[in-house]
Amino acid sequence: MDSSFIAIAFGCGLLVYLINLPPLIGFLAAGFVLNAMGYESNTALDTLASLGVTLLLFSIGLKLDIKTLLQKEVWGTASGHIVLSTLLFTLVLLGIKTIGFSLAMELEWRQAVLMGFALSFSSTVFAVKVLEERSDMSTFYGRIAIGVLVMQDLFAVAFLTISKGQVPSLWALSLLVLLPLIRWLAFKIMSRIGHGELQTLFAIFLALVIGHGGFELVGLKGDLGALLIGMMLASHYSASALAKSFFNMKELFLVAFFLSIGLNGMPTLEALWIAGILLLVLPLKSLIYYWLYSRSKLRIRTALLATFSLSNYSEFGLIVAALAAKQGLLSNDWAIVVSIALAVSFVISAPLNSNNESLYRRLMMRFQPKENTYLHPADQPIKLGDAKVLIIGMGRIGQGAYMELESRYPGQLLGIDSDVKKIELLKDLNINAIEGDASDSDFWDKTSISEQLEYIFLAMPNHAGNLYALEQIRYNHFKGRVAAIICYPDEGAQLRAMGADDIFNIYEEAGSGFAHHVIESGWGANLEAPEVKTQR
Repeated sequence: MDSSFIAIAFGCGLLVYLINLPPLIGFLAAGFVLNAMGYESNTALDTLASLGVTLLLFSIGLKLDIKTLLQKEVWGTASGHIVLSTLLFTLVLLGIKTIGFSLAMELEWRQAVLMGFALSFSSTVFAVKVLEERSDMSTFYGRIAIGVLVMQDLFAVAFLTISKGQVPSLWALSLLVLLPLIRWLAFKIMSRIGHGELQTLFAIFLALVIGHGGFELVGLKGDLGALLIGMMLASHYSASALAKSFFNMKELFLVAFFLSIGLNGMPTLEALWIAGILLLVLPLKSLIYYWLYSRSKLRIRTALLATFSLSNYSEFGLIVAALAAKQGLLSNDWAIVVSIALAVSFVISAPLNSNNESLYRRLMMRFQPKENTYLHPADQPIKLGDAKVLIIGMGRIGQGAYMELESRYPGQLLGIDSDVKKIELLKDLNINAIEGDASDSDFWDKTSISEQLEYIFLAMPNHAGNLYALEQIRYNHFKGRVAAIICYPDEGAQLRAMGADDIFNIYEEAGSGFAHHVIESGWGANLEAPEVKTQR
């Protein structure tokens, strides 16, 4: 691969990052810059892009509970949106034909339905990137958004299998027997390989060899195999660590995916006009999502934030357009139209998701909509009970703080975490913890923290989440003390400026905490222990 690919991708990504936009917008722009310079997509780039998407689907599977797909707000929204959105875009494309664009004149109703189906999808790659950057993958709105995307991926796989005329091999039936055996064996191996390079290699092996390669071998789509293998392993306690072990590699491969979009070709003026019309229709596509979510008795915030993450076009549209062009159903210019609409929809959707909380507040203040009388059980306001100490983020540090304070505040501690699986494990350990999203403004608005609580510990691993939680705490005029964890000194300065009472640097104070533990346990053979000071 030419070194210009890397240099221009980094340069565009850096420029976009400096103006507080996601780097992926810069990578999209880099693709068009390279195209204008005369470069084209090549085998190396296509291979890396394919690897990135496969690893992404595998990592989604590792974090996805199969029960999520069976929920009404997931399968109902996904199915209803496919039908309504396909109808919407079919009518729009036929309307474009009546305007007189020469590119649209080739569209008969069958081709219009085909393109409408492709445009109804939202981008899995983009949504997961946005949710990961905000650490919202485990939140309720994040889970239902990902669930809808997985359902769309399953629809896409079924469509591509039918459209290519490929009948799966009879050996595909053997997967019914082999998959449970593979799951059992993988669980055994995952429990013994540790957390180093062997774990990373095992994750790659499962995704690419067992998942992608195995399914391709029996005539099924490889990406589906990677997704299903990941879902099979999601219940293992080290699944999240397995996903983290190849996170940076996956991110690097996805850069190639975003570059490849811009390298598809430069648009004509007519293609730009049609892409512009499709972008004007995008809000209607989003409104369908919001309406369906609201029908599922979700809170306004949950429905709105899930809709924001799905307000874009999908790379699946490119695949369908390219397939139709290969079969002679459409001209290749339609792939360029979709690539332009896709890229610009990412540019629009990125700041929308980066500022989703502030947008939600403004909309609530301006329109003052009423919530549903009956809310989804997972979307109910959180009750704190008799708690006087609230620990937000029940990872290792949050759990350690809980254990340390348990004797001092018996029956008055409450842990909050957005990960449902973690909450279930904590309850098995007799830890009083409930599911809650501390980045949810309604969470703070609907709890009486100013009167009831004495201490709040912010132990979330995401610094942005801690900052937002502290902002909400001060907004609600909390009178008690607030403590927060940090990883870097500049994070402490930000939290101090916002009113945090105590800061704990998990790296700097790990050693002093270790020494303090040894001293309190008796300092070896009853030797006199020197005084150890810890920072506060």
